[in-house]
Amino acid sequence: MVSADVALANLMNRTATAYVQNAPAFIVYRERTHVTASMGRSQDIDRSVKVRQADNYAVMQDLPNGAERTGQAFPIIPYFDPFSNFNYSWFANLKRVDITLNRAAPSLWPLPGNDAGVDVVVPYISFWAPSYVADSAPARLHFRVLPTPALTSGQFFPYDVAAVLPGGLPSHIELRFVGDPTSITLDYQSIAGYWVITHARYSAPQHVGPFNFSVVSDTTYDQFQFPATAPDPRLADVPHP
Repeated sequence: MVSADVALANLMNRTATAYVQNAPAFIVYRERTHVTASMGRSQDIDRSVKVRQADNYAVMQDLPNGAERTGQAFPIIPYFDPFSNFNYSWFANLKRVDITLNRAAPSLWPLPGNDAGVDVVVPYISFWAPSYVADSAPARLHFRVLPTPALTSGQFFPYDVAAVLPGGLPSHIELRFVGDPTSITLDYQSIAGYWVITHARYSAPQHVGPFNFSVVSDTTYDQFQFPATAPDPRLADVPHP
């Protein structure tokens, strides 16, 4: 097997290429979100969602027959490359979950070619330190990634990454943040030829006045459809920049 850092860079390049070249125009799905707070309370928030993928503009309805709203896909759009640069804001309590996600176009890592004259090999990724987990195999990659001192507080790293080979895209990614207990876990599947999130878990501390507590938002996505034309007239406009 090639070194873990080069194997991870190859996987990220393969993911970025597939993400750009095979993006759906629209996604229709059902999400079921279970929110729990550390004080022992929980709440369910379920919605049907129709989203224009290019700019993450969605029409959503609370299930079974609740209010309708528009905005970013709830709780997070299921078409998302977490290896690319992104920024987000997050707030959650038992009555609502607000996640604002700004996705950036992914870029490719320039990989070095083989050179018989090379005597010393240095780590390819300076800010992440990837290694293979013991259960890695030629047919299934599994990485553990830790931050190096080059990462500063608040920056993310893909702590746990798994993918099935050959040619597979990630099936599991856990993001962590330097100096921050927040974690984002994303499970992916290929459905109708599209690489989409089928399960997402977001765990973070919350601070409201004098109260400190943790909130976990756990979402299952299903009933996917990928229509070529707008599934709602409000999604037929040209995507916003």
